[in-house]
Amino acid sequence: MILTIIPLAILAYNRTKNYYYAYYVLKTLTAMVCEGSVHCLALAYVADNVPESRRVSVFGILTGIGSSAFVCGNLSTRFLSPASTFQVSASVAVIATVYMRIFLPESINVVVENGVSTEANVGLLDEDKGPKKNVRIFKTMPSFDDTVCLLRSSLTFSQAAIVAFFSNLGDVGLHAALLYYLKASFHFNKNQFADLMVITGIAGTISQMLLMPMLATAVGEEKLLSIGLFFNCAHMILYSIAWSAWVPYAAAMFALLSVFSTPCLRSIASKQVGPSEQGKAQGCISGLGSFANVVSPLVFSPLTALFLSASPPFHFPGFSIACAGFALMIAFAQSIMIRAAPPIISSFKVGNGICVEP
Repeated sequence: MILTIIPLAILAYNRTKNYYYAYYVLKTLTAMVCEGSVHCLALAYVADNVPESRRVSVFGILTGIGSSAFVCGNLSTRFLSPASTFQVSASVAVIATVYMRIFLPESINVVVENGVSTEANVGLLDEDKGPKKNVRIFKTMPSFDDTVCLLRSSLTFSQAAIVAFFSNLGDVGLHAALLYYLKASFHFNKNQFADLMVITGIAGTISQMLLMPMLATAVGEEKLLSIGLFFNCAHMILYSIAWSAWVPYAAAMFALLSVFSTPCLRSIASKQVGPSEQGKAQGCISGLGSFANVVSPLVFSPLTALFLSASPPFHFPGFSIACAGFALMIAFAQSIMIRAAPPIISSFKVGNGICVEP
């Protein structure tokens, strides 16, 4: 949280060329630590303090609050000067960090017994099972073998990981191509594109804050995950075949249902590991998403440029977005195969490079 403040503070102070390069370098370095990790640690913290039966609803509310913040941030840039934008951004980051340190108690206490450190959750009380206790999983820093062990520890978790990869692959592919596609096809400018993002954010906020808690109880998070992925795929296909300037606005309203996928996926993953492994599980899902974020532009950006060029292989300006929708279809097909499995309460162990399941 502290590291996220530094790049913003640089541009809040000055935006000349040298300061911009300093921002770029520091943003790159801090993003290696902060990008995605702050979000997944927040989810792990929530999982530490919320019973499993209510976790998907709370994850949805947390994501909805993030969507509302996205909407407020977009709207505020319409009324703030560039200098004020960065100053407000840095100030909000400082407030968030101070708030966290004051109001969020640590959910894991490290207790030393006979020279060996063990961990115990504070505040996590499952509805029928009483307080859960943890044991320390790793004697050293987690390695790649430990991540593989985590993926192999549960079929449901492995399926969720596959869904996370292809879902992020498609989502980033859409955002990498959409602005250029809409500009080339319908002469959209940055303000119209921002309007689309605001519509998506408002629809997502309403859906996650109000609809998702009710639907999660009624249909279950596995089915809700499939519903979200299906409508996410459908809205990408609608973007790709848009025949008029109003169609992208209609497609943006699909966010009412497509936003269900991320909270459901996070909740499913959180229930497949023990209490002290929540950060590692959410980090694994975030890591696969980050890998997809790297792969996606390498695939979809050249494809977008090719089909928006003067001599495409065939006339289909939205072909790259349709391919992004196909990646979502793969994630949807995998999500259908996810079956509700009993939550894994005990931690799996890793010793001398060997994965031993409880």
